[in-house]
Amino acid sequence: MLTYNELIELRDKLANGEISLELAKAEFWNDFKEGQRSWHTKDWKERRSKFIKDKCQICSSKEILTIQHLSHPRKHTEYIREITRGYAKEYMNSNPEIDKSEFSNYVLKNYDYVPVPLCPNCKGKNPSERVRKTPKYRCADCKHEFDEAVYKSVNELISIFYENEEAYEVRDKCFVSKDKWRNKNNLSNVRYWLQRDSAKNKDAETIEKEAFLQYLNDNIKYLSFEDTITACRKCASSYDLHKMELCPKCNTHYKGIQYPTCIECLPEDKRKAALEIIEFGKEWREMHKKLGID
Repeated sequence: MLTYNELIELRDKLANGEISLELAKAEFWNDFKEGQRSWHTKDWKERRSKFIKDKCQICSSKEILTIQHLSHPRKHTEYIREITRGYAKEYMNSNPEIDKSEFSNYVLKNYDYVPVPLCPNCKGKNPSERVRKTPKYRCADCKHEFDEAVYKSVNELISIFYENEEAYEVRDKCFVSKDKWRNKNNLSNVRYWLQRDSAKNKDAETIEKEAFLQYLNDNIKYLSFEDTITACRKCASSYDLHKMELCPKCNTHYKGIQYPTCIECLPEDKRKAALEIIEFGKEWREMHKKLGID
């Protein structure tokens, strides 16, 4: 795992074009082990002593103090997704039109088509399928009974889509991706993924480089102790595990970080309502427990 100064040097080299993206990644991931934590390194421990205070900045306790980060780096893949989304949006704005044959080829190559059954009389969708009675189908719209449903072909749906993107016939998510996720999409979704893939292929190296630089920057920020406070073990675990912090009004009770005060410091009417909600939640969970409901 690279030290703080080594990360800065690597980031600067990559940003200035002194090292390729492939070499930068190789250098960063070299000796990286799953589950390895930066706070176990010698570099961290040496620099930590310069930043940690003599008491908890939340409750003023002096017992078992630690550095509490208020922000953390995200996964590398999250940066790639975010930047790809931005490039895709820009690509869509500058390339709103897609060749129909290109779109058709993309659909057939990347998606399995699961057609929606239609009534042969009124073309209503999803007629009721009967197990015992005959004919097999009955249309809920026109009440027509029939044995064989009709279906629209992929090309028919694409033609309708190119005439009217909001058409009733093309709203169904009947295109299943051929990847491991097997996501269901309608043609509007499929068009987005085509444009996204086109943007990604066009600017693949730029996207990868920007994402990796952002990832490095956030890791450098994390190692710099920039966005940190000194906290005791109780305050640190409350923040990390339960997203709670000490109430700034009473400095006694903990509160959710999204709330301005703890329940005890709320006005009487709001405090009473909050306690009733909490009590109801406890009773509900207890009932689930007795019934064996997870």
